[in-house]
Amino acid sequence: MKTVAVLATLAAGASAFAPAQVGKASTALNVDFSKEIGATAPLGYYDPLNLANDDQQLFDNLRYVELKHGRVAMLAVTGYLVTKAGVRLPGYEDVPSGLAALKAMPTSAWLWTVPTILALEINMRDATGESEFAGDFRNGFDFGWDQQSDEWKRSKRTIELNNGRAAQMGILGLMVHDAMGNLNEIAPFN
Repeated sequence: MKTVAVLATLAAGASAFAPAQVGKASTALNVDFSKEIGATAPLGYYDPLNLANDDQQLFDNLRYVELKHGRVAMLAVTGYLVTKAGVRLPGYEDVPSGLAALKAMPTSAWLWTVPTILALEINMRDATGESEFAGDFRNGFDFGWDQQSDEWKRSKRTIELNNGRAAQMGILGLMVHDAMGNLNEIAPFN
């Protein structure tokens, strides 16, 4: 308790030497996010904590993060179920599925997994400069996206967002049931 009091006193004293805060002019406009992709039934645009705060740049950043987490969650659910079904990569046949795999993974696997994730995080960006939205990573290959109508693109982007949201809930559910020890009852693959 004394330590907390001393730290609070030091922090308060340090603020005396900080420059005065200058008010920042706000250029935010009233933006209607209810028309954005992802504002779908039954919730529509759902921001009860007002995190976007009528800031388009912040909204785009949050949407990018949501897309990234959704994409990772979709891969995680697929990987969780595939390994639960008994499919393993060569050299990893003895690694168990689910949360137990984290403890059983050899150090060599972590030594290439973590740097790979870091490299992807640093280098994943729009390589061509032609992205249409946050999370649109153009790589120079045309898979037919540009030839599609705006309505088709909007539909596919909404589907990706909703599948990502479902996958985030799904991987959480799989992990909870795995930790509870009853995953074999709801996913009896082996």
